[in-house]
Amino acid sequence: MLARPQLAPPLDLLPDISGGTEREAVVGADVLTDWTTRFVTQFAVPTAQLVKLRSGRHDEEILVDAEIGSFAALHEEDSRRVVRQGGPDAFWDAVEDHLGRWHAAGTPTLEEAAVRVPPQGRSIHWRRAQKGVTHHG
Repeated sequence: MLARPQLAPPLDLLPDISGGTEREAVVGADVLTDWTTRFVTQFAVPTAQLVKLRSGRHDEEILVDAEIGSFAALHEEDSRRVVRQGGPDAFWDAVEDHLGRWHAAGTPTLEEAAVRVPPQGRSIHWRRAQKGVTHHG
């Protein structure tokens, strides 16, 4: 999980992060430095872990799920935010979607969050805005 520290997955279990599809990111990895944003992000990619690696000519922050083989590797290049993602789930697409809805709700605080964990999946709703940022999984 991003919101709490834990050991990174063993390197031999990481998917091939050199592949995938690259695009300009709407949101950069810098959002992961804020605890509240990481908490919201975790609802988008609940099984992801954050790994930092030096890759070629730049540092990358990588969200990875070694079990399913999905990843999103982020870096800055010529003052552009770049994401390369691969595997069955487009991690960074999900993160940008969740963060976009949270921002549209006015970036409520965690005290305004209601987290529900029914059998069909977890969800987070913001009491102030009455808008939910939902993830089922």
